[in-house]
Amino acid sequence: MSTNFRLPGPTPLPPQVVAALGREMISHRGPVFQSLYRETLAMARQVHRTDSDVLTWPASGSAGWEMAIVNVFSPGEAVLAVVNGDFGERFARVASRLGLDVSRLEIDWGAPVMPDQLDRALQEHPDVSGVLVVYNETSTGVTNPLPELASMARDHGALIIVDAVSAAGAIPLEFDAWGIDLLFSGSQKAWMCPPGLLIAAFGPRAWAAYEESSFPKSYWDAGEAKKMAERGMTPTTPPLSIVYAFHAALTMILEEGLNNVWERHRNLGDIAREGVLTAGLELFAQPGYESNSVTAFLPPAGVKAGEMLTLLRSDYNVEAQGGQAHLADRLIRLGHMGWAHEAEIRQAMAAVGDATSNLRESGATRIAVESGVT
Repeated sequence: MSTNFRLPGPTPLPPQVVAALGREMISHRGPVFQSLYRETLAMARQVHRTDSDVLTWPASGSAGWEMAIVNVFSPGEAVLAVVNGDFGERFARVASRLGLDVSRLEIDWGAPVMPDQLDRALQEHPDVSGVLVVYNETSTGVTNPLPELASMARDHGALIIVDAVSAAGAIPLEFDAWGIDLLFSGSQKAWMCPPGLLIAAFGPRAWAAYEESSFPKSYWDAGEAKKMAERGMTPTTPPLSIVYAFHAALTMILEEGLNNVWERHRNLGDIAREGVLTAGLELFAQPGYESNSVTAFLPPAGVKAGEMLTLLRSDYNVEAQGGQAHLADRLIRLGHMGWAHEAEIRQAMAAVGDATSNLRESGATRIAVESGVT
């Protein structure tokens, strides 16, 4: 039996992407690449729903934190970091390490940040020039209400800088209509590609901030990347195979239809959540804000996440993942983004239900033996 690979990233690769990865190398300064890259960026703009710039760098999604900061801020500049999970925590930590004056809006992990909470925080810190937020908090399975948060940030005159690593390509994203300034993601999630490509969209206000930024930048210089993109090239050698893959994946997304892609992920999220509840388990995300790309839930009482993950892997060929930081052994996270479909998610949730029953039975047996009951 093949493994039902349900990590929240990296995600399974569709055959079209695998085939694209096998293409021969070409000159990254030649006309074939120039045509391919221009077409890739044009499709990426469609999927981000923007008329502005989409750029790429050879990097992981996490590199987006530093890339974003050095391009639109200056050392010592005040920002507000929203922290309601481990990736929000990391974003804030990177901002602090790079020398920004970081205020933090701390939200209970598992809960979303609400517009009124952001409003109060911005009133308390009126000097901040940017808000750092994770759209879909991969560590907790929570989707933050990005359209409302972006509007609130703009009302206060702050840039909205978005980590969309586990959101882009899976859940609704309207870069221009929502007034987002800078948003980045990584190839290994809903983009259905291997790790290694950072994708970022820059809006007009981000470009205006870029002109004022005094951070030293070379590799991450978005202005240089934009100039080269206009020529169909990149400032450094691109990861050709992943660009081939990204082109293939974007073609698939646009052929399926972006609204259909979002609806498919909504349906998969519903199936995953229904499976968790049917098993008698508890979802971690606050109701109404559960992610449609990754579902986080608690294992049975008295069972550590690692124990359940081992059982799912060994007995059911389902590969899921535990939590992060202080939730490392308290959560199961199951991904359903990118090249994911109903049959495999139903199979994974059936495995979760069966594994839960077995863990409860074994726990009851252990308690009976320890108490001397036969």
